[in-house]
Amino acid sequence: MRNIFQAVAALVVAWVVCGVDPASAQGSIDSSYPTRPVTVIVPFPPGGGTDISARLVAQQLSLKWKQPVVVENRGGAAGMLGADAVAKAKPDGYTLLIGNVGTQSVNPALYPKMSYNPDTAFAPIGMVAELPLVLLITPALPINSVQDLIKAAKAEPDRLSYASSGSGGAPHLTAEMFIEEANIRMLHVPYKGGGPAVVDLMAGHVNILFATVLESIGHLKSGKLRGLAVSSATRAPALPDIPTLAESGLPGFDTGSWSGLLAPAGTPDGIINKISADLNEVLNQSSTRETLISQGATPLPMTPAAFAARIDADRKRYGRIIAAKGIRAE
Repeated sequence: MRNIFQAVAALVVAWVVCGVDPASAQGSIDSSYPTRPVTVIVPFPPGGGTDISARLVAQQLSLKWKQPVVVENRGGAAGMLGADAVAKAKPDGYTLLIGNVGTQSVNPALYPKMSYNPDTAFAPIGMVAELPLVLLITPALPINSVQDLIKAAKAEPDRLSYASSGSGGAPHLTAEMFIEEANIRMLHVPYKGGGPAVVDLMAGHVNILFATVLESIGHLKSGKLRGLAVSSATRAPALPDIPTLAESGLPGFDTGSWSGLLAPAGTPDGIINKISADLNEVLNQSSTRETLISQGATPLPMTPAAFAARIDADRKRYGRIIAAKGIRAE
């Protein structure tokens, strides 16, 4: 009996170390799924980080399943239009959502009224990738490090400005968390999208901006912008020479965007577990990993339970900063 107990204990430890939830590992898998085309709804216009990662994953899942996986863009209302369509879809695994930190963790804290209940509308399947944010600065400023930036901001409060892709978005909230951690004051200049913010940053109209690696890597390589740090806990694989904010004097700093796959609530566990296993297999393929990394994303396979915990943790973290700063959606 002792040997049996030790064997079981060792297996549980292995599951935990490898990030596998024992319950999900023992869960049923519907091996017959899918038997027809699957639709993946991206709740944003084409071209962004969430859309790009969705199309790559859809292509690979289509090859694995030998069924078409169709990506459909339904942008609008900060991602809530597309999310609402999935929340109200038949829970059979044939309509899925590629959500991100905004749709799943920020919006429920930012919008007091939504057309669906964010607590009960979705069944998390798994994360696709983290999308680290880069602290960008215009080359015109003689600032070469995060500590230089903090010193300059403390010397002249509210003189330096920071752009964002819009009030309440991940770049804005990350900047607010940075300002709070660094104990500085800066002027917020919100834009309607990351593109215009990047353009004005390059022109020197604003001083800094948090943007995804995907949006900024080309400008960093061309020298039009400089990257002082990334917001994630570890360095971005696509930008290994840029330190993290934690390495730059703000220990424990860890935030950013991500994309992940979800189904309507009520989808059978066997289908959820099947999609999760296949998604993680796709993400572990070297070709998929290399493509995501080259685009500025960090592949992050995850169990449904771990993904649900990440969504909840980010909702609490961003909800706190939204409440503390009185941030409202525009």
